[in-house]
Amino acid sequence: MDYAAIIAQRLELGTRQVERTVELLEQGATVPFIARYRKEVTGSLNEVQIAAIRDLLLRLKELDKRREAVVASVEEQGKMTDDLRRRLMAAETLTELEDLYLPFRPKRRTRATIAIERGLEPLADSIMRGRMPVGASDDDLQGARDIIAERISEDAACRQRVRNVFRRRAMLSSGLARGVKEDDERVGKFESWLDWKEPIGRAPSHRILALFRGEEAGVLKVHVRPDNSDECVAAISRPQGGSKDCAEQMDMAIADSYKRLIEPSIETEFRNQLKEKADKEAIRVFADNLRQLLLAAPMGQKRTLAIDPGFRTGCKVVCLDAQGQLLHNETIYPFSSVREERAAVNKLEALVEAFQIEAIAIGNGTAGRETEEVVQRCHFNRKVVAVSVSEAGASVYSASDVARREFPDYDVTVRGAVSIGRRLMDPLSELVKIDPKSIGVGQYQHDVDQRMLAASLADTVESCVNSVGVELNTASRELLSYVSGIGPALADKIVSHRNKNGAFPSREALHDVKGLGDKAFEQCAGFLRVRESSNPLDRSAVHPERYALVEKMAQSVGGDVQSLMQDKELRAKINLSDFVTDDCGLPTLQDIMRELEKPGLDPRAKFEVFEFDKNVTRLEDVREGMVLPGIVTNITAFGAFVDIGVHQDGLVHVSQMANRRVNDPSEVVHLHQHLKVKVLQVDLRRHRISLTLKGIDS
Repeated sequence: MDYAAIIAQRLELGTRQVERTVELLEQGATVPFIARYRKEVTGSLNEVQIAAIRDLLLRLKELDKRREAVVASVEEQGKMTDDLRRRLMAAETLTELEDLYLPFRPKRRTRATIAIERGLEPLADSIMRGRMPVGASDDDLQGARDIIAERISEDAACRQRVRNVFRRRAMLSSGLARGVKEDDERVGKFESWLDWKEPIGRAPSHRILALFRGEEAGVLKVHVRPDNSDECVAAISRPQGGSKDCAEQMDMAIADSYKRLIEPSIETEFRNQLKEKADKEAIRVFADNLRQLLLAAPMGQKRTLAIDPGFRTGCKVVCLDAQGQLLHNETIYPFSSVREERAAVNKLEALVEAFQIEAIAIGNGTAGRETEEVVQRCHFNRKVVAVSVSEAGASVYSASDVARREFPDYDVTVRGAVSIGRRLMDPLSELVKIDPKSIGVGQYQHDVDQRMLAASLADTVESCVNSVGVELNTASRELLSYVSGIGPALADKIVSHRNKNGAFPSREALHDVKGLGDKAFEQCAGFLRVRESSNPLDRSAVHPERYALVEKMAQSVGGDVQSLMQDKELRAKINLSDFVTDDCGLPTLQDIMRELEKPGLDPRAKFEVFEFDKNVTRLEDVREGMVLPGIVTNITAFGAFVDIGVHQDGLVHVSQMANRRVNDPSEVVHLHQHLKVKVLQVDLRRHRISLTLKGIDS
């Protein structure tokens, strides 16, 4: 199979582009590396396109593997013909391949096989030819119809015609599952779907997943099929002519074949397709949210006091240095009494002074807003910024092997507080330590295909880590493991080497790490930074394979690399076309010039301090018509959730996002965006807040 030609056609790319990209992938190159450092080879394909080539290549290889197994099975049965072989080899989808294999698939005993054992196959053949034998009993005719029904159900062309009807007419419908009563306590959660019906082409991903979740819970029964089966039955043609009696037998066999064999099979197919479509959309939303969360603006290296709030158990307080190392921890109890509150304020003031704290990170969970109020009552002798920080996933991290390895002598409360502080300083470096599914920015993440979800999220984390770049001498094992070409095993070896031998003086020193060969170095070097290196290019995203080229560029204008990076006028003298070669064209040269201008530039946004409305701290404080500041915490296909500081996120439904139709909420908002929202409705009983972005003065 010519994989490159098929991929190029399906993805609407150049065949040569795809061929060369496939070659790089087969050689072990990663998606970020190919996108960044092999633009001339791929024609400047981006990460999304390269990943699509990789994924389609994998599916085509899996199809070929299945094709080999099918061909071998048919040949083993001695039933292979030239025409069948041609059709099997030409099958472009797994569905098409399995349809062709269906008559030859080993099967359990069926009504048809039992009828064949009774010697009724000649009778079935005769009826299909339009000639009714004299004296056939009702029992024999039933057996013959069973044989005919199975033959029809295994006919690839027939199945395809029924599929076409399903594609045009199938409805997604749901109702109460058999045996479940309406007063069952489980029903309330799915009451919107007790009598639901819509065309499958219009069903959004979140509704599909909600219906299937209801079915999985045993509350709903979901169907994916046309309301009227007549068109499907009519699509199963029968031979024309023959006796009236034969026509009647054929019509009965066709109706039975559709209802008993074809409809359940095609319905399962379409259910799986709907589920896959919904999974892909939900995973896309999750991955988009995760990307925004990981690339959230970092405050940077600030001496930080972090607080994990709590009412009864107190607030765990930790002090971190500018590199995020734990210096001190203790617990304060500001909510137990007035005296304890005063003591807590005094303690926070003393800690800020003693550790020269520049920023305070406050977890946004239980007691978060109340803890913010306590901090606001403090009088510090230095400028200190207090920020509410998402706790999502902090408890998962604190109980993980990673946290135990980092802080073997401290309990989970200390580890959780440290995580809150570090994610303010650098969200990416801290959040890579947590399973992405636990970060809380998904939609139905437990209902979708878990392998597909894990692969997509791993791609997203890898893309984010490599787009930002990683400081080789301070990065954790977890962060290093996502760098192109490294992985967990090499990350361990790099950290062990660093612990034993001290900081890496240069990128070149990576060659000293046992097990890190030339291929791994090629893949990872450009994404690693060594700030203290004597070579200024080690602090940039310029790949070591281009160092000699940059030196040549500097010499051409009478300078050195350092002066070239510092002097804009010197860079302006360079004529890039003079340095174009077969393997280094203008795209790479332009990337190099951008790096020389701003070496190691962090692509993330600048950090901005956010404050909630000080008068709104509880759900009971929220009133219809209020305009409040909020932070976008999650984006789904049906809207965005916004934290307005009352321990209950409000929903801006997609219909309330703009004075126009919005198909994708991420077109309007992004994760962690600071915005103003108006309160539409407050439901205290169900703890729900409806918000809008409409009608708010700019």
